[in-house]
Amino acid sequence: MAVTPRQSLAILLGWILLVAAVSLSGILTPPGAWYAALDKPPLTPPDWLFPVAWTTLYLMMAVAAWRVTVLAPPGRRRFFLWPFVAQLAANGAWSILFFGLHWMIVALVDLLLLWGLIVLTIRRFAWVSSTAAWLLVPYLAWVSFAAYLNAGTWWLNG
Repeated sequence: MAVTPRQSLAILLGWILLVAAVSLSGILTPPGAWYAALDKPPLTPPDWLFPVAWTTLYLMMAVAAWRVTVLAPPGRRRFFLWPFVAQLAANGAWSILFFGLHWMIVALVDLLLLWGLIVLTIRRFAWVSSTAAWLLVPYLAWVSFAAYLNAGTWWLNG
């Protein structure tokens, strides 16, 4: 059954809303004074870059999930989308673990899980849409860099 333009728009808006809901974990647990006082590894970007990068990445993620949702065979959508939803959960947990609870090592383990789930998502999405898969590559690169920052911060402040 083909997706109508109206259904397609509703699906896109649904993914944008879900991804935005996940982003709330970062908004509700900002870095604050604790993070500002930590020693950070070389190459740590300025604070202003994080919301710019994440807004862009979250939009790309929503578009990728939308493409897969509308292009995947209806009976196979769960197979293609479950890793995406799982990585959203790991993504949302990281800010709570790192900034909220100050559990740097647990947050690093979460990032490693997140990285694996993104790789799995990219592989699954590539079966349906190479565009959707490529939309997630900058996200994978950013999370890889975030793992370096998380590990370095933990190492310097352990």
